[in-house]
Amino acid sequence: MGEAVMTTRRQADGAIVIDVRGSLDAATVDALRNSLLTTLHAERPVTMIVDLTFVTFMDSMGIGALVSGHNAARETGTRFILRNPSEFVHRQLRVTGLADMFGLPASPSSSSPQSYTP
Repeated sequence: MGEAVMTTRRQADGAIVIDVRGSLDAATVDALRNSLLTTLHAERPVTMIVDLTFVTFMDSMGIGALVSGHNAARETGTRFILRNPSEFVHRQLRVTGLADMFGLPASPSSSSPQSYTP
């Protein structure tokens, strides 16, 4: 099982950014899910950005945590953005049919910060 480090910060524009580094798997997803849901419900930001630049691995449980965050954002009226998903993460989302739900392009080479807007 992997390790993941998550940091949360607020940008000058008020958006909350959760930077994720490492692996999103059974050993780490509870921390991500908790961070996403707690921040959404406590802070109710207009925009939440999940930066996946340094995510090296993500299994179905990691995908499930992102879906939970996406759904909670929709419920609170928060714009939910996945920023810089790696090739591996982007492929996992495409294979599961969830890339469209997150507003990601068909190929990561045309990838830019994508979002869900309620």
